[in-house]
Amino acid sequence: MDSTLPKGRRPIRIQEIAQAAGVSPATVSRAINNPNLVRKEVRTHILATARNLGYLPHGAARALATRRSHTLGAVVPTLNNPFFTRQIDVFQSRIEESGYVLLLTSSEYDPEREVVRVRALLERGVDGLMLVGAEHDERLFKLVADSGVPYVLTSGPPGADLHPAICHDNHGVAIKLVEHLTGLGHREFAVIVGDFTHNDRVRARVAGTLEALANANINLTEERILYTKYTVADAREIAEDLLHRPSRPTAIIAGNDVIGIGVILGAAAARVRVPQDLSVVGFGDLDFAAAMQPSLTTARVPMREAGRLAAEYLLARIEGRTFDLPRVLPAEIIIRESTGPAPGTVK
Repeated sequence: MDSTLPKGRRPIRIQEIAQAAGVSPATVSRAINNPNLVRKEVRTHILATARNLGYLPHGAARALATRRSHTLGAVVPTLNNPFFTRQIDVFQSRIEESGYVLLLTSSEYDPEREVVRVRALLERGVDGLMLVGAEHDERLFKLVADSGVPYVLTSGPPGADLHPAICHDNHGVAIKLVEHLTGLGHREFAVIVGDFTHNDRVRARVAGTLEALANANINLTEERILYTKYTVADAREIAEDLLHRPSRPTAIIAGNDVIGIGVILGAAAARVRVPQDLSVVGFGDLDFAAAMQPSLTTARVPMREAGRLAAEYLLARIEGRTFDLPRVLPAEIIIRESTGPAPGTVK
């Protein structure tokens, strides 16, 4: 019995790709290792030719030759919230255009876990990092600083000047949502949010909400601030319990659209009409917010634009170019069917 192993197929060489594509080996090398140096149509032709020939670049050798892994890392708070998938989708698409691959992980709002996972990404040689929010463990920032890898924060608050950041004014948007509701005559409010111990975005929205209510001379008591997990089922249960109390609010501000949908479902279970008896607002303008019955009034945050800007910034830094980030990305209030005049007021 012949115990020798069958020999594998000989690897495709760059010279063979160049001959098949009708270009020089140097152009093929640039298209694979430094795609931004090659015109898009030429790069597309070369890469298609390479795929047809069965070419598979050797990652370790490529990294050694270019001093780049051609991978970027991203850490999001959770993979269960579609709010973050918009940003990641655009981020990934943009870096792929430049020949990069995304390594994605989540922290589950745990600073210790985030440090561990950022360390793992750095140990795998990522060329850049995208993180969400402005508040992170100091060990994380030291890790990144020591590595010399460029990074960018998304969804940070305005004025987050210590780090490169793409900012959203969560505080200001929350004020606008409250002003929309008080303009409809609402005086009895409740807030349902997730745990914001390690979530500076939600904490800013709660602070904006409380500020706007105080400006309207509305006192929000502690029993009207409720906490839930970021799931529709948990938000529904809490909202239903709240609406069965003898004294109930006429307006509920949800920490995000997932919670907002749960509130609407909880209202239906409690036989409370939206918006005739109760107005509900969310945050994020997720796809299902418009599809709900009634559709959800919410704040639209440009997460796709944040993803694109994050990618452009990191690619520029890796290539030694400057890229100016905008100070704040604007958000807007999307008024839909879930808000209406407070009961007893005239529209």
